Amino acid sequence: MRLPLLALLARGPAHGYELKQDLEQLLGAAYPQPNIGQIYVTLGRLEKSGLIEGEEIEQSNRPNKKIYHLTDAGREALHAWYEETADEPRVRDEFFMKLALAPQTGLADQIALINKQRRQYLNTMRSLSKLAATENRDNRVAQLLIEGAMLHLQADLDWLERCQEELEEQE
Repeated sequence: MRLPLLALLARGPAHGYELKQDLEQLLGAAYPQPNIGQIYVTLGRLEKSGLIEGEEIEQSNRPNKKIYHLTDAGREALHAWYEETADEPRVRDEFFMKLALAPQTGLADQIALINKQRRQYLNTMRSLSKLAATENRDNRVAQLLIEGAMLHLQADLDWLERCQEELEEQE
């Protein structure tokens, strides 16, 4: 949550609720929506680390609000983030660990685990399909997010099929 908030602040000063709304509008319903408490805690941490600065703004008939803006250090952190590539290999997959350990423990059948995981992926894919149909078609970022998630799920389903074929050959 830290770096996406910094990225939003690169456009200009904003308060926490505006940042929450901007994230929701940008990413749509497919992305887990942050709660406002999480955003304000993160903003506090970013301020303590010198990546943003906050300024209290007085409001009549309402409590004061705090507007945040990016510091030079925050801008540098953001540049570094954009320069990094996302390297997240799935070798630490929890499902695969269950699958690998099942025969050793005798507590679960590997094919049953695969079938259960397949059902979960298919249910998630159905939910994403419904979401894609209801999501604002003009929100291309949200549509791309849903499409990417569905492509990952399809790859996971293909991989489950490969695992099942391999295990059935061993029998």
